[in-house]
Amino acid sequence: MSAGETTGGPEDGRAGAAAVEERPRRRGRLDKREAILDAALRVFSREGYERASIDMIAAEAGVAKPTIYNHLGGKENLFREIMLGAARDTGAKLLAALETFPADAADGAALRAALLAVAPRLVGCFHEPESWALQRMLHAESVRFPDLYGTIRANGMGQALDALAGRLARLANAGHLEIPDPDRAAGQFIALITHELAGLSELGNRALSDAEVDAVVTAGVDTFLRAYAPR
Repeated sequence: MSAGETTGGPEDGRAGAAAVEERPRRRGRLDKREAILDAALRVFSREGYERASIDMIAAEAGVAKPTIYNHLGGKENLFREIMLGAARDTGAKLLAALETFPADAADGAALRAALLAVAPRLVGCFHEPESWALQRMLHAESVRFPDLYGTIRANGMGQALDALAGRLARLANAGHLEIPDPDRAAGQFIALITHELAGLSELGNRALSDAEVDAVVTAGVDTFLRAYAPR
């Protein structure tokens, strides 16, 4: 022990022990919260908002009913929590996928190849069972929660669209595209590679083959390039 150092007294020891004991409790509380949210997602997806109940969610999560109220409040707040959480997760996945979005290209063929490489990664953020379930719930409950769509967009898709608009603007500045409104072009790009999948899959209720998804993505990229390729 060097000069000036002192050993901790009894109070320091008790504080350290309390801190060690507190960490598992916090971790356990977080795990329980996640279990409730996962169970709520399954119940709401299966039963719909109207039929779903806190009793069902408690049984699915394996917790007591008061535990749900203590952690997350009532049914309405629970629904909002899972929708917002899903929006943030989707937004994070989209931003990760956009990391591979091209910043430059040797020519038009190289740009098309680069867009065809990144587009399936973006589509994958939407075209999965959990994402479809959340989209169906959002549309079904839009009257009950009229503010939720805007909140979800701001917390998830909106951030990804902003990032995509920035990348498209860079391509335009480099002369690869002619884009007067990058924000609008970003929305159009996502719509072109994803919108048709909703109808083909019956909102996720019918499995699509890889060939079907590839055809939609390729047509979307080619349509986008025809609209914005330099004249």
